[in-house]
Amino acid sequence: MRIISSPRVMRAACKAYQRGHTHQTVGLVPTMGALHEGHLSLVRASRERCDRTVVSLFVNPLQFGPTEDLARYPCTLQQDIQLLEEEGVDLLFAPSPEEMYPLGMETIVDVPATGGRLDGASRPGHFRGVATVVAKLFNIVQPDAAFFGAKDAAQVAVLRKMVQDLNFDLDLIVCPIVRETSQLAMSSRNRYLGEQERVEAETLSRSLRAVMHLVQKGERRVQTIRETLREELAHSELLKVDYAELVNPDTLETLQEDILPAETLVAVAAWIGTTRLIDNCTLRIDGAIA
Repeated sequence: MRIISSPRVMRAACKAYQRGHTHQTVGLVPTMGALHEGHLSLVRASRERCDRTVVSLFVNPLQFGPTEDLARYPCTLQQDIQLLEEEGVDLLFAPSPEEMYPLGMETIVDVPATGGRLDGASRPGHFRGVATVVAKLFNIVQPDAAFFGAKDAAQVAVLRKMVQDLNFDLDLIVCPIVRETSQLAMSSRNRYLGEQERVEAETLSRSLRAVMHLVQKGERRVQTIRETLREELAHSELLKVDYAELVNPDTLETLQEDILPAETLVAVAAWIGTTRLIDNCTLRIDGAIA
């Protein structure tokens, strides 16, 4: 595995794969490091679909607010490198902030409507930072496909809109949520949790399962499902709920209908101590629930 920090060198390395009659497809897996099985599942999906796999490792300062956890975001670089080598990754792009955001850079990418909902409402500017760094990664790597986890459903909606609006020539592939044996969605931030906090964090996935069970039994009233979701979350005294909503999966707009439409994203975010976690599921009224 070749490790590159320069955007210019990374672009040249990727172009070499895609040049001429021996064109090889390139998959990109953007990460902020502190890798876990969720990230590695994206790497495997890329390797199955593409000839070459590029992983980026960059803790993006633009997507952190002034009171958020940028300074303590976990850094496990050597462990990450070992994991990616074992997975057969071809290129690791690990730039510095100065290389990604050189002095004098002014341009940002904003998806203001979609990016202002869910996490964007409680973390102003967050998705502006996400869209900007991902747009830069797309331009540097020029991937044929980019792989993201379904756990970050709001991020996926923002990036899909960006890809559509800016005519990026790539496939955006969304892979299933990977969960711990307790059903807690895997996250780099899980390592912040104390033993009791980890137990309380399982309330997020438990609330989603309660909603899925309700729908499987035939419930279709949006208000009833929303109330059930919030009642389940209220069972934990340690949990401080940020949002618990039923939304359109493409626009992230809160459902206004009385009855569930064909597809609904159920999204939750909450603080457990100083750690903010997210989770979600998708309700499809054709009988499939993910």
